[in-house]
Amino acid sequence: MSGPALVSILRQDAYLIASVHTALDDSEMLRFQQDLIEQIGRHRSRGVVIDVAALDVLDSFGQSTLGNIAEMARLRGALTVIVGIRPEVAFAMVQLGMGTGSVATALDLEEGLVFLNGRIGLTEADAGRGGRPPWARGLDP
Repeated sequence: MSGPALVSILRQDAYLIASVHTALDDSEMLRFQQDLIEQIGRHRSRGVVIDVAALDVLDSFGQSTLGNIAEMARLRGALTVIVGIRPEVAFAMVQLGMGTGSVATALDLEEGLVFLNGRIGLTEADAGRGGRPPWARGLDP
């Protein structure tokens, strides 16, 4: 019998929403990375929201892995935004000289989805077409 999920990855239209529910050790973080990148391809996702609101600490390996996830997602055609960084975590990251690099951040899930919609150009009508904007119709391989 297993315990509660450490991470949940849910599909919402053309996006994946990954919620980290508790601190992950290095091997769990790498497993999360692998699972998320696989699901981007499986669902043909255009955007990824990684919600870290439950984390009260983010070490350098976790920060680096989140950056790697964002870059791998970009290479697979998906834009990534990290949401929910707590004030004390943001403070510690700045004090330690850590950041998110070029990975976009937003205050919360709602703002993250607004960011993705603005960058990717999806509307509610697009969501009904499986998350493909009008300019991408007919481009399926």
